[in-house]
Amino acid sequence: MKPTKPAMDSDSPILDETWFAKARPAREALPGHVLAAAKRPPGRPAGRNKESTTVRFDRDVLDAFRAAGPGWQTRMNAALREWLKEHSPA
Repeated sequence: MKPTKPAMDSDSPILDETWFAKARPAREALPGHVLAAAKRPPGRPAGRNKESTTVRFDRDVLDAFRAAGPGWQTRMNAALREWLKEHSPA
């Protein structure tokens, strides 16, 4: 396979020593809300009362919840929570 030449865009600035001399850190150049979003770690926000676990359910039960589309785990959690209001878990 032949190597390809780098693409050059006439609208893009040339990143030379002068350009880098004028560059500023992101904390100085970006608005606060953009900087905060960029610093946010991936995954669930801290403080959520969730715990990861492994549970086995009958296939038909899982199929019924999954058939409803995205958010099926949240709906399953809500159904279990509703059940606990009227039943003892033991």
